[in-house]
Amino acid sequence: MLLIPCPNCGPRDETEFHYGGQAHVPYPENPNELSDTEWSRYLFYRENPKGVFAERWVHSTGCRQWFNMLRDTVSYDIQAVYPMGVPRPAAPLPAAAVTGTASTGPASTTPLSTTAPEGATK
Repeated sequence: MLLIPCPNCGPRDETEFHYGGQAHVPYPENPNELSDTEWSRYLFYRENPKGVFAERWVHSTGCRQWFNMLRDTVSYDIQAVYPMGVPRPAAPLPAAAVTGTASTGPASTTPLSTTAPEGATK
């Protein structure tokens, strides 16, 4: 289970929050000029990175405020929580997230784990 640090209420259980999708997706300047394909890409196509990802969340059973969060999609580590409208803070990116592939070379000595990371119950 995640403990999410709400910027207004402090740390709360993840069951009090709802996920709002990818953060920093700009609304089209002229939506009437978009083709159906462009409009569908705006509505439905989102990044799916392995690593640090900027997300929108709302504290639905608390202050009901939206905020952005940088979360690692592999380890569930929350790296930053910041208000809506604020640019994404810089965060260190692991090598696998930068290249988009996992390392399979002989230099990798970390064994693969099938257990959930500490703090995650899903």
